[in-house]
Amino acid sequence: MRILLIGAHGTIGQAIQTELSPRHEIITAGRNSGEVRVDLKDFASVQAMYAQVGAVDAVIAAAGNLHFGPLADMTPELMGIGIADKLMGQVNLVLAGQHVLNDGGSFTLTSGVLSHDPIVYGSSGSMVNAGIDGFVIGAAIELARGLRINAISPTVLTESLSGYGPYFRGFASVDAAKVALAFSKSVEGQQTGKIYHVQ
Repeated sequence: MRILLIGAHGTIGQAIQTELSPRHEIITAGRNSGEVRVDLKDFASVQAMYAQVGAVDAVIAAAGNLHFGPLADMTPELMGIGIADKLMGQVNLVLAGQHVLNDGGSFTLTSGVLSHDPIVYGSSGSMVNAGIDGFVIGAAIELARGLRINAISPTVLTESLSGYGPYFRGFASVDAAKVALAFSKSVEGQQTGKIYHVQ
């Protein structure tokens, strides 16, 4: 398969590339790195990326920013960071990609544990991740041409504990390599409308 991987230079992205590259052709894309540059917040940029890359069999999104902070200090602008970037960025990939992906192709998005297991300072993350999961469930029943869509929802990464560990007390971490296996399950399997929880 030709697989377009957005966010290949992040912790999860690198693990996905390691997992899938022995079996498939990986084209990397990102805002500041990768073979192709794309701003997921800009729909025209997403369309231009697809035009540049050409036909692909799968699209993986392992990118997206959020704002973490106390709810008492949250503003619409701060909430909007995650909505515009992680949520709508991934939605943009599907809205544009549904028209150019090869028949029977797949989208695999990334949400996260906060959609159903919140933490202090994580209200924006809970909202955005739940939005991604909801979009996947809804889009799955409408995609044409045998296209599939799933989301991977990992808990905190072992590799990220040095920075995020204090916010995830009581959570068991998971290695990025294990998270990458769920992306293989989505891309190489046949399920659609699924949220793969990796804990």
